[in-house]
Amino acid sequence: MFVNMVQPRMLTLPMPPMIIDPVTLEGQYVRLEPLSMDHLAGLCEALQDEELWRWIFVAVKTPDEMRNFIETALNLVTTGNILPFVTIYKPTNCVVGTTRYLAIDKGHHHVDIGTTLVGKQWQRTVVNTESKYLMLRHAFETMGCLRVQFMTDSLNIHSQNSLLRLGATQEGIFRNHLICADGRLRHSVVFSITDEEWPKVKANLEAKLARPFMPI
Repeated sequence: MFVNMVQPRMLTLPMPPMIIDPVTLEGQYVRLEPLSMDHLAGLCEALQDEELWRWIFVAVKTPDEMRNFIETALNLVTTGNILPFVTIYKPTNCVVGTTRYLAIDKGHHHVDIGTTLVGKQWQRTVVNTESKYLMLRHAFETMGCLRVQFMTDSLNIHSQNSLLRLGATQEGIFRNHLICADGRLRHSVVFSITDEEWPKVKANLEAKLARPFMPI
């Protein structure tokens, strides 16, 4: 039998509307710009390794497929469901990946962060840490989110460990959640950070970002 051990929290005031607008998020090492077709060549160069797409539900192997990937994202922007970004490494001003807010729920004040791809050269560097920091800060402090969610493949142990280090809480597993391109039924592991947890997560990320980083 399921027992709910979490006491519900009551809101004392009406929540202000969520702010969902295209925006550029600027950090010390990373700039997240609204995704556009101008980023096609940069993304083709940074994300040309097929292994990078293992956990994404589209196979992008050619410039035309990358164009379709971008066009699909831009079409979804018009529905208000996602806000996609391109990730720029500021010291060299080059495109290194992409990420997005998705499953935006204005009524209940929460978003997902996902479809995150970072070129191999920039993995396990400051790029992903600062990107997540910028997106979480904007979600909680500007958009007005109560919750930010992450969903990852149950086989993607690296992603799960990264989310735990980030300070996210694992909540459960959606079994037989999605059908992969190769026909595999994916179980999705769900993580989240709430607005109450954000100050602690923020302090931890800012401490990490205060450390010196070797240039890439």
